[in-house]
Amino acid sequence: MLLASSARSVVATPGLGRRAASVIAGKYSKAVFGAALAKSPATLTKVHTELAGVSNSIKTRPEVDGFVHNPTLSLQERKKGLESLFSKLEGTGPKKEQVSEITKNLLSVLSENGRLGETQAVIEGFNELVSQYKGELTVTVTSATPLTKDVLTRLETTLKQSQTAQAAKVLKITNKVNPAVLGGLIVDFGDKTIDLSVQSRVTKLNNALTQSV
Repeated sequence: MLLASSARSVVATPGLGRRAASVIAGKYSKAVFGAALAKSPATLTKVHTELAGVSNSIKTRPEVDGFVHNPTLSLQERKKGLESLFSKLEGTGPKKEQVSEITKNLLSVLSENGRLGETQAVIEGFNELVSQYKGELTVTVTSATPLTKDVLTRLETTLKQSQTAQAAKVLKITNKVNPAVLGGLIVDFGDKTIDLSVQSRVTKLNNALTQSV
């Protein structure tokens, strides 16, 4: 019950901003990672696979995405929705495999605390912890438009020269697209963020102008 005892203490609070929500998602991520690893490395792998399935369902099935982001559902309705999701994850036929109690427990606690909408953020945080455990360094490069393979290759070459990357066994680079950055790049790796976006420079300028008035 490690996951339950850790995550149940994180109760939904009205009016939380994006940063606070991210912190809360991180607590759930750490709770499920700790619970899975405490069982065994094999359990960690199984939970990792299951949560990848949950994430994929949210991304590719509109009905699942709508379910996790619907705050008007009653607790009973959310419970039935989770049962349906677990059934889909388990599959059918001879290859049917039960979803682990850790994965079920995580989603149940998120549901009870009104945090199903944070599921993707929790899974992303969990994936980062698994990558760290495996000695992998995942670098997320956010840009206004998709980066070409040539640009990503040059970025990888540059990043490999950093001390953080050299300490890792494997370097993985993913490109996220967010038109709001306006231009330039935002590079996230480990606990560091390098904001090279036009939006960042505009924000700094606006802050400077506001403070000078």
